[in-house]
Amino acid sequence: MSTARVSIQTEDFDLQQEVAALRAGDAGVGAVCCFIGTVRDRNDGSAVASMELEHYPGMTEKAIEAMIDEARKRFDILGARVIHRVGLLQPQDQIMMVAVTSAHRGQSFLACEFLMDYLKTQAPFWKKEETPEGARWVDARATDDEAIARWGIASGNAA
Repeated sequence: MSTARVSIQTEDFDLQQEVAALRAGDAGVGAVCCFIGTVRDRNDGSAVASMELEHYPGMTEKAIEAMIDEARKRFDILGARVIHRVGLLQPQDQIMMVAVTSAHRGQSFLACEFLMDYLKTQAPFWKKEETPEGARWVDARATDDEAIARWGIASGNAA
């Protein structure tokens, strides 16, 4: 567990410990919104045996730090933490976490959703699934581009 705003790691994380660290020493926190993503066992109609995630160290952290800075500009939040795992993961493994604190729930919900939309379209991660048909890279979805567009950010990742 770290107090850094961003962590890219191979090891799993404990939500309770992460939220406790994010809230520590801030009596103004009245709300915490969290999102945990897990590896699914199916995607696009195929079974998924495993998922491997790659990233560019340094560049990925910098991009996510910028996302958190943008969330702080847009929403009245007190803190945020993003954890994203890399390496080989199995179905049901935790893959990522976004946690946001604020004085009131509305701002936490909005900032958490904004960060999730931003992560799905802007964070430099590459995901490869192992399926019965063989390995395949996971492409961006048009729905992810639509989600980030509602925040006034153009993506264009989906083919």
